[in-house]
Amino acid sequence: MARATAAAGLVAGREAIAWAERQMPVLRKVGDRLEEGERLRDQRVGVCLHVTAETGALVRALTRGGAEVDLVPSNPLSVHAEVATALAAEPSVTVHLAEGTPASHERALAAVAERAPGIVVDDGADLARVLHATGHAATVAGAMEGTTTGVLRLRSLAERGDLRYPVLAVNDTPIRHLFDNRLGTGQSVLDGLLRTTNILLAGSRVAIFGYGACGRGIALRAHGLGATTTVCEVDPIRALEARMDGHDVVPGLEAAAKADVIITATGAIDVLGPEHFAVLRDGAVLANAGHFDVEIDVRALAASASARRTVRPLVEEFDVGDRSVVLVAGGRVINLAAADGHPAGVMDLLFAGQAVAAAWLAEHADGLGNEVHRVPDAIDADLARLALEAQGVRIDELSDHQRRYITSWAPMADAATAPPGSFDR
Repeated sequence: MARATAAAGLVAGREAIAWAERQMPVLRKVGDRLEEGERLRDQRVGVCLHVTAETGALVRALTRGGAEVDLVPSNPLSVHAEVATALAAEPSVTVHLAEGTPASHERALAAVAERAPGIVVDDGADLARVLHATGHAATVAGAMEGTTTGVLRLRSLAERGDLRYPVLAVNDTPIRHLFDNRLGTGQSVLDGLLRTTNILLAGSRVAIFGYGACGRGIALRAHGLGATTTVCEVDPIRALEARMDGHDVVPGLEAAAKADVIITATGAIDVLGPEHFAVLRDGAVLANAGHFDVEIDVRALAASASARRTVRPLVEEFDVGDRSVVLVAGGRVINLAAADGHPAGVMDLLFAGQAVAAAWLAEHADGLGNEVHRVPDAIDADLARLALEAQGVRIDELSDHQRRYITSWAPMADAATAPPGSFDR
């Protein structure tokens, strides 16, 4: 029976990855390029990402380029078991799984670090933390970081002079902000919320804590479904942007007292705490979209409750005084704990960028300092062109005449004949 179950999981995992790959034309094209040039030959790549079908497609693209991949989940509670089974059967992939406890997760991360990866694909800087703590960072030629929280932590490490290898901030690329954070998070967070609760968003009051790229996407989608949206921010520029985008902007306690649904997306700790729980409306729904499950103080919520029960799969209800408070997915990242994460069409460009950046690091890391670097603009532009081609979209190009005009200081009448960069008085 166990053998039959494992075989079924292997088939299901391979089918899930194949389905994702069909919706990821850019990554397929990048995989072709990597394979043709053996761009990652003899490279050991440590990958710390959510183990989903889309991640499986990325791992396969890396191995097509010649890489040996060690995969560890960035969140052991969001692992798609069938995908892990399928990847573990790949000849150039080793999967290091945890049993769901913090200690076992640390052991899995340490196992990848001990394999001495030359390139690292990180998510939340978890692998970076272990590599530096165990002294294995010296083997890393370069890394990529795909989250805002991870980039902030690595920049802090670099400012102290303690970063031991160069890092490409793939989180900070224009494509990442648009596709992953705004489009992907905006859709998948609400997907997880609606799957688990089946609530009607139209006419409800939704408060979004945090208005970075993720918060913007969530607020946009919630508003599009008919909700009245409120944003809570600590950054005055983002707060102003939220106001100009048409959302109410108020302090967190004021929002908590009126909201039917609260979604955290800040990257900070204890965003919702006892003071918020004390003013929540009866039936208020709480969900977290941040990478780590620390934004909602679940322990404090449980401590303040006289009763706690599961009312639907992944939905718990807490009795707090004369009110009930609903928590989705235990405060973990909702789009992965309660849904399928970002659509493959979103992850296509992001993971294609990771694959290209891995190959770029393999060739250029020696010339980089131990800092957090921008991804070269040419990589993003190339990916955008590949995505447009995959969708059958054609765009215009500047003519030489137009290019000379916008790069010249000459008056308009003389721009066509002025050399680039000249300043004709």
